[in-house]
Amino acid sequence: MHRLKSILVLLALAALGAATVAFAGPDRDREDGDRGHRGDHRGGWHVKQERRHARNARAALIDAQGRRVGRVHLRQRRRDGSVWVVARVRDLPPGFHGFHIHTVGKCEPPTFTTAGGHLNPEGTTHRDHAGDLPTLLVNRDGKGFIATTTDRFAVADLRDADGSAVMVHELPDNYANIPERYGGPDQDTLTTGDAGSRLACGEVR
Repeated sequence: MHRLKSILVLLALAALGAATVAFAGPDRDREDGDRGHRGDHRGGWHVKQERRHARNARAALIDAQGRRVGRVHLRQRRRDGSVWVVARVRDLPPGFHGFHIHTVGKCEPPTFTTAGGHLNPEGTTHRDHAGDLPTLLVNRDGKGFIATTTDRFAVADLRDADGSAVMVHELPDNYANIPERYGGPDQDTLTTGDAGSRLACGEVR
């Protein structure tokens, strides 16, 4: 009789163990599935961040003394590929200033000549350079703001092997708009728009 009870107890324990495994199996599978889903979600987040980085760029503007004088944000729209350019500056001379994208992402003060010339992959003359942007107006308090959009370049174009830079110039940009009655634009005008020296520069990141 005692032996029969032992056998019954063992059978009951075996049945309980099987039931526990059967019950735990789906939960474990679901947990593993959730863990895999969470892993995929994290991967998706990184992909989204990379895509966002590919569409966005920024530049911190410094002056000839190396002081921070502004910031530029660039954002490429997925809808049409155009790039929004938004800049805020401070502590700059009042008036209109040439505002361009330059070909090299290297801003070494005081002259910033390391940034190269205007972004111009098509080899055109000034006002048709890809890097030509509207003139920046700085108010009497030394502050200025500009928001514009362009389809002449993509954010990826600014991140080529040698990078690119945003430049604020000393003088207004005439966009080579010199009528023939004044003799027309010369080569310097066609290259730079007579915007003068370089006041502030920011490497595109």
